[in-house]
Amino acid sequence: MAQSTHPRRFAGQTAIVTGASRGIGYAVARRLVDEGAKVVITARKQEPLDDAVQRLGGHDVALAVAGRGDDPDHQSDAVARAIDTFGSADLLVNNTGINPVYGPLMQMDPDAARKIMDVNVISALRWTQAVHSAWQADHGGAIVNIASIAGLRPAPNIAFYGVSKAAVIHLTEELAWELGPGVRVNAVAPAVVKTRFATALYEGREEQVAEAYPLKRLGEPEDIGSVVAFLLSADSGWMTGQTVVVDGGVLLGGGV
Repeated sequence: MAQSTHPRRFAGQTAIVTGASRGIGYAVARRLVDEGAKVVITARKQEPLDDAVQRLGGHDVALAVAGRGDDPDHQSDAVARAIDTFGSADLLVNNTGINPVYGPLMQMDPDAARKIMDVNVISALRWTQAVHSAWQADHGGAIVNIASIAGLRPAPNIAFYGVSKAAVIHLTEELAWELGPGVRVNAVAPAVVKTRFATALYEGREEQVAEAYPLKRLGEPEDIGSVVAFLLSADSGWMTGQTVVVDGGVLLGGGV
């Protein structure tokens, strides 16, 4: 593995990153490992997680724990294994999210809406509770929730996903108020990032979509990973309850 040129801001710390076998979650884990952290990565399927562990540098720096992001038993197990394996659970990145529907709210299946809220919002709260009770209440730490610009503006056809991300943003503020001063809680709100999750928003028309962005490109997972690392680090030590928009400037034109 090539020597990282990043500062080692997280040496001696352990991060739990949910939904991290690929995409934004993997980019976050990659950046944290490059800066000295040990990481516990979660997702539903073991094989992609095992592959991600190898790409991150192997079992000395990364541990895979497969399970459903909204399963309390999985959450407790992942936190316990982080502490047992690496000695702490200092950092948490709530990245797991779903959007199984596309279309107007008037056609929204209530069961799908409940599932979106369970995975995107309730699970973020439950992960935070698990990490806080097991480690951060006594030792402090930092948390970053992955929101979306869809939570800041109307988002046609992914509207309930936007509702859930608006809830994540407000959850971030409430947690920051409750958990300070020992634990800082912030959020990142990306625009369209080139991941498998967002493929439907740009596939086959990437240049057309990017034209709405002042920077004339869509996001890359690494664009988000670097900002998450900043918010987890002591460099943002006087920030809590904030949502940092990382959008290539697209909101300047009023779009999502």
